[in-house]
Amino acid sequence: MLRVRKSAVGWAVALALTTAGLTPASPAAAHPTIDWQPCSKDATAECGTLSLPVDWNRPRGERFDLALARRVATDSAARQGSLVFGPGGPGDSGVDRMVNGSSRFSADLRRRFDIVSFDPRGTGGSHPVVCSRDLLSRQPQLIADQAQFDATLAGNALLRADCRARTGPLYDHVDTTSAARDLDAIRSALGERQLTFHGSSYGTLLGERYAELYPDRVRAMVLEAAMDHSGDTRAFLDSQAVTSEDAFDEFVAWCDRSSDCALHGRDFRAIWAGLRTRAERGTLTDPKRPGVVLTPFELTRLTHKEFYDTWRWPGLAEWLGTMDASASLPADASPTAASSADASPTAEAVASYPFAVFCQDWSLPVRDYREYAGHLRRVARLAPDLRYPTALFALATCLGTPQPVANPQHRLRVRTAVPLLLAATVHDPASGYGWATTVARQLGRHGVLLTYQGWGHGSYSTSPCMKQAVDAYLIDNLVPARGTSCPAIEPEV
Repeated sequence: MLRVRKSAVGWAVALALTTAGLTPASPAAAHPTIDWQPCSKDATAECGTLSLPVDWNRPRGERFDLALARRVATDSAARQGSLVFGPGGPGDSGVDRMVNGSSRFSADLRRRFDIVSFDPRGTGGSHPVVCSRDLLSRQPQLIADQAQFDATLAGNALLRADCRARTGPLYDHVDTTSAARDLDAIRSALGERQLTFHGSSYGTLLGERYAELYPDRVRAMVLEAAMDHSGDTRAFLDSQAVTSEDAFDEFVAWCDRSSDCALHGRDFRAIWAGLRTRAERGTLTDPKRPGVVLTPFELTRLTHKEFYDTWRWPGLAEWLGTMDASASLPADASPTAASSADASPTAEAVASYPFAVFCQDWSLPVRDYREYAGHLRRVARLAPDLRYPTALFALATCLGTPQPVANPQHRLRVRTAVPLLLAATVHDPASGYGWATTVARQLGRHGVLLTYQGWGHGSYSTSPCMKQAVDAYLIDNLVPARGTSCPAIEPEV
């Protein structure tokens, strides 16, 4: 009778794991390997999976498959090894980047390295976190009063429970510390004694954590648009407010000096103030989505997003100019408030939720609405034009997250033999230059700051000067002299 009971329990566990997309550990899993095969969407790239523990503290427990892709070195005689790219987001797909063939790296790097990337745990093809689309759509952009603050706490608790039920045990283990252990398993499976890594944006958090955990296994590490993971709630919000306002100022300055701006020669700040006033009144519609009303937060979010690449700036000016020229909503209009979630109609009841990792990487507690409102007032003073940095959405989304989080903020403790290379942009709209300088101070002699004096989120693909310095570091371990910088390149249409 006891044997039958154990068998039934074992069958139930196996069934539950299979339903969640997980499998029990096997003896072979102790030696990770990747079975590379031509990718189904593009046979010139290779795809594979790597079986990894859901919980690295329980390496013999349930497992999931991490999705990877690579493009092998174009010159086998010159090949130096593998270069692993850490995608940003959170939620970007490294597999898609490899399969689509649009490599961000130079021909020289592609000649010498297999370029490898992956979908971080909980995203894309690596057992994505999935949640109720309805619950996701209820997440507020901003919180207006104590009642909505309380409702957000309750809604976030429901969302966490729903995501956990739909995703399975992996939901509680999508933090970047776990991902750093995945990264070391990738290194091992690739047969590399040391890791050559290039992380971008949120991928720099992965690189930083890896360098802390495995300092002796770092051959070369580029952190492009680095994140500072050391500040509390106030420091996080303030730095993001200052960064976004600086990007706004730079866009205004470009519009004032460039005839490529559709609003050139006009008072841009007055135009912006008018658009924001209409958004606050609920009478500003998006010309790209007829009938959709833009809230003040959504107006800011969509505008800020276009600061990421300077080639988008002319289109942003045209979009803002079209709204400025349009009349208010007619009385018989039936507007729909915009949301940061996908507002398109769909029959799907669930949606992927790659942002789940953020709430396991950041502790951003807020006691009550009074404290939250204080944050709103302060960031509005720091960013008088934009007023609503997108970081405020992260604050609301993570409200009520159980403490402590898996990978809380802390000052970096890196002791690598080779300095990490920070590739930073002075006017980066997302990962501010202040973050890069703070990370550089934390790294001390274990890091070197390489500065691009221009604009945009990232610099390797923008500045030939930056690309040359990064390539020399990755190929030959040539570390730039401290204080090295590259000149700005004017936005081109």
